[in-house]
Amino acid sequence: MLVSIHHIQLAAPRDCEDAARKFYGELLGLLEIEKPPELKKRGGVWFELGNGQQIHIGVEENFVAAKKAHPAFVVANLNALREKLNAAGIETQDDDLFIGYHRFYAHDPFGNRIEFIEPAEVG
Repeated sequence: MLVSIHHIQLAAPRDCEDAARKFYGELLGLLEIEKPPELKKRGGVWFELGNGQQIHIGVEENFVAAKKAHPAFVVANLNALREKLNAAGIETQDDDLFIGYHRFYAHDPFGNRIEFIEPAEVG
């Protein structure tokens, strides 16, 4: 039986590490974690959300970003994140079709679609 998500793997092209660190580390505020020694030689970089859940950016030969597949991150202060991403030159796209949530999409430096959601206040 499933208990939780340990990590999400997103693909990226070779030499993606610096761009991944800027987007996932600096802009999104995720903590970079050490990859196991036997996996370091493959390239890529890993991050932790602070609650034990991880994002692994893995190198894929002949990389092509998925068009629809994506992770969704719950955000505290969605508007502040949008402003931070926009200030860094990253476009965001609103979507109000998920009732009960405010959300937008953005793309990481490799074209992976990322969803950011915040529960709508009820009352």
